[in-house]
Formats: sequence, C-alpha cells, structure tokens
Amino acid sequence: MTENPLTWLIYNGSSGSFDRTLLGEVTVMLRDAGYAPDRVTDCCEEDILSAEDANRAGVELIAILGGDGTLSRTIAGLEGFDGAVLPLPGGTFNLLCRMIFGERDPLEILKEFSDGRLTPQRRACIRGDGGLLALSEVLAGPGATWADVREELRDGNIPELLAKSIEAASESTAGPMVAVAEPRRGRPEGYSGVRLVPGPSGMAIAGYGAEGFLTLLQQGAAILARDFRGGPHDDLATAKKVVCRSVESAPIPLMIDGERSEGSPQVVFSLDTLGVDLLGPADGR
Repeated sequence: MTENPLTWLIYNGSSGSFDRTLLGEVTVMLRDAGYAPDRVTDCCEEDILSAEDANRAGVELIAILGGDGTLSRTIAGLEGFDGAVLPLPGGTFNLLCRMIFGERDPLEILKEFSDGRLTPQRRACIRGDGGLLALSEVLAGPGATWADVREELRDGNIPELLAKSIEAASESTAGPMVAVAEPRRGRPEGYSGVRLVPGPSGMAIAGYGAEGFLTLLQQGAAILARDFRGGPHDDLATAKKVVCRSVESAPIPLMIDGERSEGSPQVVFSLDTLGVDLLGPADGR
C-alpha cells in the first residue's frame, strides 16, 4: 500500500449490536496504524458502496465493522475492488470473522493489522442459483426460519423471541424437508436444515433433523445463549457442488450468512473464490 493509503470505514448504526464507543476506538486504532479513515459511512443511511466507487476514488483499504449481514452485503458489493477489505466483528454471532480470526475482538484484530501480521487472502465462498452469495454458511430447509429468532435475539426482544422460537420450532418440525440430491447423501426423507460451509477443498455438508431444532425450544431459556449449530447433526460429505431439493417440491427457505432468503424447490450451490481480498492472519490462524 502507499504511504498515505486512502481508507474507508463502514459500519451499521441501526444494528442492535452497534457500539458507538467501539466505533470510536476502531477509528483511533486505524489512524494510529497510519490508515486514518477518509470516509466513515453508516451503511443504513447511504447506498452500499460498490467496487467501482472505491476503485474510482483510489481507496486502498475498506474496514467494515458489523455483523454477518452487514459484512455479507457490503463485501458482495465490493467484488472487483482493487484494494483490501478488513472485516471486524460487530454483531451477535460473527460467523465470518470467527472463521478468519477465531475469537479475537475488533481491537485485537486491529492490533495485528497495525503490527503487519495480516495479509490479503482470496477466500472460498458459496454461490447459488439466482445470484446467491454466502461467505460463511448456507442453511437450506425449514430450519432457516431460526434466522427470525436470531433477529429478535439481536434486538433483545425477549417476548417476541419466545414467540418466534415457537413458530420456528413448528416450521422446522412440520415444514417441507430438504434432501441432498447431489452428491446423494443422508436421509432420503430429508432434513430440517442442510448446512453448507465453504472451505478450500469443498463445502462441508451437514444435515440437521427436526428433532434438534425442537430440542432448542424444549430447553427454554437456553435458547438465549445457543443456536442450532452445536446440536446433533449428520456430517455428510465435502463437495464442490451441492444440489438441495425439497422433498415436497416446495420453495426452500434459506438462511444466507444468517439472513433469511428463499430459493426454488431445487437449488444448486457451488464452491467458488470470492472476488475481493480479505485481510486475515498470515498463518491462517
């Protein structure tokens, strides 16, 4: 990078996890590292910045402080950016940042950045029909309705959280199941959730039965501290292409990087390489 690299900082001010004090600390640490932000943008108040905008302005570093939804949407729009992106955890689950940095918090990550211990990396991602892009995970099936529960957890709305939990448990148990049609693996009757996680050699495929989602509800208050990922599941395979199919030919509910979406009765997912450099530990840890 140049001696005075042009830097932008993006955050999500409307997130329930937003911390203005943390934003100030991030700004100061970037400045002290020689990357004082020339532009600080609330992504909810302005249009999502594009790679074309950043390249035209000569930006070299874009730091993003936010949760998985903010990171996923913003980074997707930055494919083709000539500089590097520094993702910083500022959400509830922080799936992408945990994949890259483990349990480090934003200030620990910035200390490593300042010390020159982060390098640009082209990471694996998942692309799906209709332009879907996932940086950390896909969940296909009625269990994806737990994304609504996650939203209430993020906002701290306990009564609505419990109501959405009951609704999600019902959907996860009774909704049309999803089978892994290619490669043909797992239960023929399908799963409440098929989870895909990108890796260098393929997507790790896991199948979650309805009983696992129902157990979360039965545990009552434990749901406040847990999610489905740690529950019982079938590790099915690793593949570069996965076809998920509704056993009842119904549209498939999706959770893409923690955000709700919906696909056709059959959705094809493929492993790909993200079209922008993300900064991460040089040793991969």
